[in-house]
Parts: sequence; C-alpha cells; structure tokens
Amino acid sequence: MITKKWAVTSILVVLLIIQSFAWKTDHAEAAPVLTLGSEDPKVSDLQYRLQVLGLYAGGLDGKYGIGTEASVKQFQKQYGVVADGTVGPATWRKLRMYTLGKNDMEIMAKIIYSEARGESYKGQVAVGAVVMNRIQSNEFPDTIQGVVFQKNAFTAVSDGQYGMKPNRTAYRAAIDAMRGWDPTHNSLYYYNPKTATNKWIWTRARTVNIGRHVFAI
Repeated sequence: MITKKWAVTSILVVLLIIQSFAWKTDHAEAAPVLTLGSEDPKVSDLQYRLQVLGLYAGGLDGKYGIGTEASVKQFQKQYGVVADGTVGPATWRKLRMYTLGKNDMEIMAKIIYSEARGESYKGQVAVGAVVMNRIQSNEFPDTIQGVVFQKNAFTAVSDGQYGMKPNRTAYRAAIDAMRGWDPTHNSLYYYNPKTATNKWIWTRARTVNIGRHVFAI
C-alpha cells in the first residue's frame, strides 16, 4: 500500500527533477542580442520582466518595437547599463539579477506561500526579498531555481510543502519583492527561533524580526 508520505515524497522528487531540467535547458541557450525590429520568444520574456517592474505597458507580443526599446533604455539607466536600447550580455545579466521571468515568478510565489503563508503581508514579501538577495549575492546561485532548490536551503522544499498552490497574496508579494521592496535590510537568511535546530544560523548577525521570523546577514 502506498502511504501518503511516500506519495508526497515521490511527487516532490519528480518536481525537483523537472525544475532542474528546465533550469539547465534555459541556461544552455545563450540569450540573443535584441534590438529594434527583433522578433523572438526572448522578446516576450524581456517584455514580461519590464512589465512587472512597471517599465512597460504594452503587450507581450514578442516584437521589439519602439515601446519596448524605450522601456529597455529606462531599465538600463536605472540599473547602470549603457542606455543604448540594445539588450546584449550586460543588460541580460542585470535583468537576470533584478527581475524574474514568468516561470520564475511562479517559483517565487510558491516558495513564499509554502514558507510564509501564515505571516503578515510584509513577512511574505520579506521571504521573497531574501530570495532576491541571494540571487544577487556571490555567495549563492545566480538564478531563482538554483537558490530555491539548493540542498537544504528551504524547509518547505525539503518537506514537500512547496508543492502547494499559492494564493493571490503570494503572487502580489512575489511582485513586490522583485520590484525591490526589502523589509529585511539585505538579509540572506531567516529562521523561526522556536523551531530552528541548526546552531550555525544563530551565529549570523540579525537585522530585523518580522512576525515569527528572524532575518540575518
């Protein structure tokens, strides 16, 4: 007889394999250089990232028109890239550090919901902020897939809670975290002091308490 625990574990293993394969596939493909007039699926990805940031109001049509170019230049100015409207390696690096694609946002909402669904809205954004801080840090993988599925990084991934369906609040918190709201003051870690068993985490410098979580650098 298949037990409930075994079934949940099996589903989680399959999910991790699929996510890992998706990450490897995505990064095996070099991002194309995009300029005015380009038509490519990556243009839709670019448009989505800019749209979530609030820099692009057009449709996700995969066509690099003047509206997309203007949004790219605005992004480049804000993030310290030459504002020439060309999305080359330097701009892609910044986009991947400070924005998330559509599939990435799903991962963000799921980790927020599974880790912090009982917390306040600020507490949920805080968990997302830690994920973004890790992506931007040299101490962690540089993709959300690498960060979230890093071994033993998140309890919800280890115990299967990650598989739950996030609610609308988790998606809103994911967007706010991606847009740069960081209530944690650049924290890279968080833990519940009532349940934490890893002694090492207590050695990290604390930044702030939000709900049941202590955040630290």
